[in-house]
Amino acid sequence: MNDPTDFALPPTGVRLFLLPLPLPPLGLLLRQMAKSVGRLQPGLFARLGVHAEKVFLLDPIDLPFVFRLEPRRDRPHIEPCRCEVGGAWDVRVAGTLGALLGLVHGAADGDALFFSRDIAIEGDTEAVLALRNALDDAKFDLFAEAAATLGPVSNGVERITRHLCQWSLV
Repeated sequence: MNDPTDFALPPTGVRLFLLPLPLPPLGLLLRQMAKSVGRLQPGLFARLGVHAEKVFLLDPIDLPFVFRLEPRRDRPHIEPCRCEVGGAWDVRVAGTLGALLGLVHGAADGDALFFSRDIAIEGDTEAVLALRNALDDAKFDLFAEAAATLGPVSNGVERITRHLCQWSLV
């Protein structure tokens, strides 16, 4: 996936399904995932240094909500918010869900996405570079981490989630 234009928008049906999605269940899953990642990969957040106290707003422009990430070393936290209530942030990274997932998984080159305007960065660019480097070093697998928080059904959920999200990682 070297061509940034390969990132597809989610199908209209998926976007319409996500529009009324209640955020508390998603928030619970994300908080559990952040705790798990903090416990299993403490170096991920430690690598951020002074930027671990920053607030990152991850804005998938093709979805009706944003993710507010606070990667504190002792208590990493991520919360979904409706776009209009994202709150104050130090850095905002906006792009399609596919582009953002590509960044997290290391399947996409962040510089290429930025210069092709597939992602936009506002605020503290040094902080976002530190986050990108930490994620690259950690070999982070978002689907596996999310599914692992679900216990015995994790393998099935991971397979289903990867299949449903194929559109975002064309």
